[in-house]
Amino acid sequence: MKEAPEKEPVFSIAARVRSIRHALAGLGLMLRTQHNAWIHLGATIVVVAMGLFLGLTTEAWLALILAIVIVWIAEALNTAFELLCDVASPDFHPLVKAAKDVAAGAVLLSAIAAAVVGTIVFLPRIIRLVALG
Repeated sequence: MKEAPEKEPVFSIAARVRSIRHALAGLGLMLRTQHNAWIHLGATIVVVAMGLFLGLTTEAWLALILAIVIVWIAEALNTAFELLCDVASPDFHPLVKAAKDVAAGAVLLSAIAAAVVGTIVFLPRIIRLVALG
């Protein structure tokens, strides 16, 4: 006997609010437990402060925001991946280690790319500021 298809859930503001709360709890967990997230937070604060101080253009802000968000997304996915790996394989397994290393490598690549974007955006402005000073 074939089962009846599940009904589509009705849109609910309360459900959306719960989803946002869960997402914020996840970000909070990442910030509380991942030392690299602290480094990303510090870098984010420094970059935003420098951008405000230097009066960046809209285009420069767009580049920096994209770079910052890509690093945060990579860190969040890496954290989620590590947590899942730890549940799936609490004991050491070389393939789990390799998978975690690859995920960490993705964070490293995004951070390097963000540093390059930051250098392209900030270096000419800092050179001009120093030259005028």
